[in-house]
Amino acid sequence: MAIARTQVGIVGAGPAGLLLWHLLRQRGIEAVVIEARSRRYVEERVRAGVLEQGTVDLLNEIGVGARMRREGLQHDGILLRFAGASHHIDFRQLVGRSVTVYGQQEVVKDLIGACLEAGGQIDFEVTEVSVAELTGERPRVFYRDASGTARELQCDFIAGCDGFHGVCRPAIPPGVLKVYERDYPFAWLGILAHASPVAEELIYSHHSAGFALFSMRSPQVVRYYLQCRPDENLEEWPDTRIWEELQRRLEGEDPPPLARGEIFQRGVTPMRSFVTEPMQYGRLFLAGDAAHIVPPTGAKGMNLAAADVRALSMALGEFYARAGTRRLDRYSQLCLRRVWKAQRFSWWMTSMLHRFAQHTPFEQRVQQAELDYVCASTLGSKSLAENYVGLPFED
Repeated sequence: MAIARTQVGIVGAGPAGLLLWHLLRQRGIEAVVIEARSRRYVEERVRAGVLEQGTVDLLNEIGVGARMRREGLQHDGILLRFAGASHHIDFRQLVGRSVTVYGQQEVVKDLIGACLEAGGQIDFEVTEVSVAELTGERPRVFYRDASGTARELQCDFIAGCDGFHGVCRPAIPPGVLKVYERDYPFAWLGILAHASPVAEELIYSHHSAGFALFSMRSPQVVRYYLQCRPDENLEEWPDTRIWEELQRRLEGEDPPPLARGEIFQRGVTPMRSFVTEPMQYGRLFLAGDAAHIVPPTGAKGMNLAAADVRALSMALGEFYARAGTRRLDRYSQLCLRRVWKAQRFSWWMTSMLHRFAQHTPFEQRVQQAELDYVCASTLGSKSLAENYVGLPFED
């Protein structure tokens, strides 16, 4: 078995693990990243696309924001569409900040490229991954690399950034973690298509047939979603039906023109809320989807991961600079404050915008009133804007 030593072993080369590597490098801390998937897979995996201002600032601070600044789309608001009319929520006017539309896969490409250019180590296509001795002073990561060679990585700390289905969280002994979760009775049918966006900003549409989201990845590529059943059969959704249903959920006063184009990717995204507490065990620290999942309505997933690893990098920086453990000891407490606020916002957006089959006519009218209040009230609009663009980081 080949044995290596590093300060921080990072399991997972998604946004959380890669961003953590760069943040640690800024502090002079050595780290190695391992990833079960291929480089091509993680660079092409389509996920989130809305970056909070804080996430944008982090990417710029570590020097990987050049392409994002060139190609990302800055949005100063969103449109809520209900009862056949559109209502603008102006982030810039309400809270003085904005968001940037830039796909997660593009962020990952930038992070991987910069890491490898700087001489960083990322082992892709690893198998048989496990972690051990988590409560000792030298936890270990075991795996086989792409060539099949058995490897042992000895670390001071392990960062579990390997997602909801990864190996790190299950490695924590039973009874240590408390799990809070909720599965929603619907999903999103999402597409990527070569077409002009229906509007300059995202449209969140509440309709009697179900929710729809009209987003984009560039001026030539759109990302649209339709509320559907969790067990939806994609074979029952030919291109024509998808476009007709999207058009239907825009109907009403002055419906925006819906340009149609080639659909080159489609899939069904389940809707789940999930939080595990605490986010640490011994010298294992969970970050991103390994610790929490939010429904995508609030655009918080990748941004929460960025906030987690920012907090973790500061805690590790304190440890190596001054042998201090105050931040490490408070990692879960600090992160979970933000996580639960993001869960509340994502749950609220999801509940306000989707159609629930079990809702009574009374509950449907209350839902309409909630949308009307948010759009008609400056305070209601400001609360949505403040949460959407991202709450300030807590240090």
